Amino acid sequence: MSELIIRDLTASVAGKQILNGVNLTVRSGEVHAIMGPNGSGKSTLSNVLMGRPGYEVTGGTITLDGVDLIAIPTHERAAAGLFLGMQYPTEVPGVSLTDVLSESIAIDRSGADLEATLAAEAERVGLATALLDRPLNVDLSGGEKKRNETVQLALLRPKFAVLDEIDSGLDVDALAQVSQRVEDATKEWGLGVIAVTHYNRLLEKLHADVVHIFARGQILESGGPELAERLEETGYGHWLDSLPDDEPLSSPDDVIDPFADPLGL
Repeated sequence: MSELIIRDLTASVAGKQILNGVNLTVRSGEVHAIMGPNGSGKSTLSNVLMGRPGYEVTGGTITLDGVDLIAIPTHERAAAGLFLGMQYPTEVPGVSLTDVLSESIAIDRSGADLEATLAAEAERVGLATALLDRPLNVDLSGGEKKRNETVQLALLRPKFAVLDEIDSGLDVDALAQVSQRVEDATKEWGLGVIAVTHYNRLLEKLHADVVHIFARGQILESGGPELAERLEETGYGHWLDSLPDDEPLSSPDDVIDPFADPLGL
């Protein structure tokens, strides 16, 4: 049984504190949904976990099976078993998904090879196999990019996946395929999941063990799947009204994206 443990985590961006003491423990096979309003710090949490540049951890700990993730760079976090499904997957001209995965893994699952396994996983989430040799995420639709991310997840088989709005850009069919694939992974190899989402519809097939209401950089309440249903009915007002008025929402606009196109193209 693997454990991803976050304790009293605080973090800032450009001198502004965004995370305000996050505590969360995820174990193998568990799905934790994090739901919160825009600007609450959900994406900041995802990026801090993976060690993205531009984010400063100012307190607390993150450990994966005893490994101090804060002390190691992003590629070592990935090697330790952490995967980030990005809200806005990065385009990598000149490098195909097949190239990326062939450098990352060596397939040895009952005699399976990379090409055959890739094709099978692409079919499973409705991604056209012709896109596997196209430059990574280049000229793909939003839904194709999210399917692409899910194929990477399935091939890499990490211990834990942080999925930052993986449902964004997916139509109804794609959402069902992607969420079902992640749900199956929790059983196939015990994948632990942190799913950041705005909508309960993701959880129709990706069944959450715990739902967390997240605002102003912290978890305000945790509960079962019924908490997401309650949120759909009431919105975030109940939780936000309980917070002091002098605590503004965090703003993702303050984050400098190191991968952003400086020309805005």
